[in-house]
Amino acid sequence: MRPAREYGSYCPQLKTLDSANLVVNEDCLDVNIQRPIGTRPDAKLPVYVYIHGGGYVTGSGNKDGQDRIVRTNPVVGVTFNYRLGALGFLALPSLTGSGDFGFEDQQAALSWIKRNIAAFGGDPDYITIGGESAGGWSVCAHLVAPGSRGLFNKAIIQSGACDSKPAAQAESGGIEFAHKLGCADTASMVSCLREKPVADLLNAQAPYYLLTDGTPVLPTNPLSAVNAGDYARVPIIVGSTRDELRSFFQSSVGWTEAQYEDFIQKNFGSHADAVLKLYPWPANAADPAAVAYQVAAVGTDNGNLGAGAIEQGIGGCATAALAATFAKNVPVYAYEFSPRSGPGWYTIAGYQWGAGHATELPYLYPLHDGGIAASGFTPDESRIADAMARYWGAFVMQGEPKAAGLPAWPAYSSNQGVLNFGEGGKIEFMTGAAFQNEHNCGFWDHFANAPYPMK
Repeated sequence: MRPAREYGSYCPQLKTLDSANLVVNEDCLDVNIQRPIGTRPDAKLPVYVYIHGGGYVTGSGNKDGQDRIVRTNPVVGVTFNYRLGALGFLALPSLTGSGDFGFEDQQAALSWIKRNIAAFGGDPDYITIGGESAGGWSVCAHLVAPGSRGLFNKAIIQSGACDSKPAAQAESGGIEFAHKLGCADTASMVSCLREKPVADLLNAQAPYYLLTDGTPVLPTNPLSAVNAGDYARVPIIVGSTRDELRSFFQSSVGWTEAQYEDFIQKNFGSHADAVLKLYPWPANAADPAAVAYQVAAVGTDNGNLGAGAIEQGIGGCATAALAATFAKNVPVYAYEFSPRSGPGWYTIAGYQWGAGHATELPYLYPLHDGGIAASGFTPDESRIADAMARYWGAFVMQGEPKAAGLPAWPAYSSNQGVLNFGEGGKIEFMTGAAFQNEHNCGFWDHFANAPYPMK
């Protein structure tokens, strides 16, 4: 044993918004446990395990401590690290088991928690897993992965989906990566890469990764398994933010009308005219950010981020489709996070991040951004934060997000509704029809399975 006075190292990653420095320390696979003060070893408290996001290339469980949830509810909170980027998700034909090493780290952490959490006052038979973005993708994969069965009994997917990449495609990308680093000989490719400095691997890796399917760890594509009903039958919370894609299309600020139309044409081909009719050149185009908001609305509504086809990624209609699919077999509670008043990831003059991707994280995990957003919460924002912590805690404790004094959150399977964490501290139940109208799902449903790149 060793004193647990501070967090361990982040896993290797480049300097980004998630990490203040370049990290090359590979001794990083730590588990962090938080519990209410005075918790006895025999308390058998429900356990919430949160898997961090970051496109499988950045982030750390250290950033998303369970302080608020554990202080608000009698639960044990757990986070952990897993290998990222090329070190965790690079696939090569000559590297046995490659493509999902980071996911196997997650399984190892969950197995350790199952075996040991009782010593910390947790109940090993009452574990909820949750995650946002890549963490949400991971949660869906755990629902279908054979090696994850029995390690949890509830799940929360925040701005995540059920996407993965076929092994052949992942291995092709891995070979390109190796060639980029001067490791072209097939026989020595793996040993050549192992001799490279960690920083060189990080600088050459892809901007984000997906899990690899067709492997012993993940035999099938998660969405295919979910559509077939082949997944752990546990209660699920699933949701997204109102403006997911505003966090990714800042580069379109100031686009001309020709650039906007070219973007739509390249992404939607024969459907471009129909998309432009529903999402026309903005009337307030004098605002350079207006076109970026329109681009983001297209991407958010069709749910394409991180997926190869409409309504298979995150946000909008993809959230509705995934909730409806899960609800065929298990209790599902759907939500949308809508406050548009937050500061966003960083300041862009004249740009409003709205309820973009990951903007809900400081509400649940106040230290996600070092405490900056939470320290400036208005009373309305604090009300949303408190309510989310209580709903999440209630779900962890009893399998349904039912908390005294808060609006009812019915199961999606009963009336297809969505709980909206909205502006002005409002928490209101939206009908499924209202949610789908908000994101034009009737339109996107017409070509839900068509592949589009959204680039």
